[in-house]
Amino acid sequence: MAARAQFSVTRLPGFAAIALATFVALYLPIITLVVYSFNAEKSVAVWGGFSLQWYHAAWENRAVQDATIRSLIIAVAASAIATLVATMAALGTTRTGKFRGQTFIYVMINQPLMVPEIVTAVALLIFFASIKVATGYSGLGYLILAHSAFCVPFAYLPIRARLEGMDLSLEAAAADLYATPWSTFRRITLPLMAPGIMAGAMLAFVISLDDVIITEFVKSAGQDTLPTYMLGQMRRAITPEVNAISTALLALTVLLLTAFFLLTRKRA
Repeated sequence: MAARAQFSVTRLPGFAAIALATFVALYLPIITLVVYSFNAEKSVAVWGGFSLQWYHAAWENRAVQDATIRSLIIAVAASAIATLVATMAALGTTRTGKFRGQTFIYVMINQPLMVPEIVTAVALLIFFASIKVATGYSGLGYLILAHSAFCVPFAYLPIRARLEGMDLSLEAAAADLYATPWSTFRRITLPLMAPGIMAGAMLAFVISLDDVIITEFVKSAGQDTLPTYMLGQMRRAITPEVNAISTALLALTVLLLTAFFLLTRKRA
């Protein structure tokens, strides 16, 4: 009796066409953006030859420089805070025995992933507005705290995955050799979970750098980040300079996500 052929989704009729159409829909707009960032013409629809003038214009633009520096300050600070909180949360939920409420804590940590971002933005706006009125402070601290809050689950997931995949026998062996909990953590647990921490930090950095909605709601006057600056420019007119900034952001994001993939891939 002939063996029954194993089911494979790739053999379904139209699979290749649907897959190709999906890739085209995903990447054709991005490719168009990158190509027109090198357009010599000011028009974003008519190709006028290759030029780097819009990259030079963006580099010399004082507003772009300020927004870029502000974005990097917020992203670095927010990713550092979010990674620290996520690391402690991951240790607390994976290096302990089962306890009552563990699932609830897991759900609460990942809550920003499930709640619509606009809801989080309005909640943070109301919360920080009352503090601004009470203290009179309107600096970047609110944006850093807001970004840290929604970046925690993005940092938490790769760190938790790393901890769950670690072999516990090394930590158990250290305990059998009378190593203190701190010494075991510093010499064994932390080095082993370092790739997960780095991956979580990079993911949080990219998410913070790219955010528009929460930043738009929380920021004070004169605190444009690069995404909100670009949004403001596009409300007036779409120029190749915006394309050039977008392409630079895309290159940075691809670089960080590639590093994230290399750090989190499973070794053979």
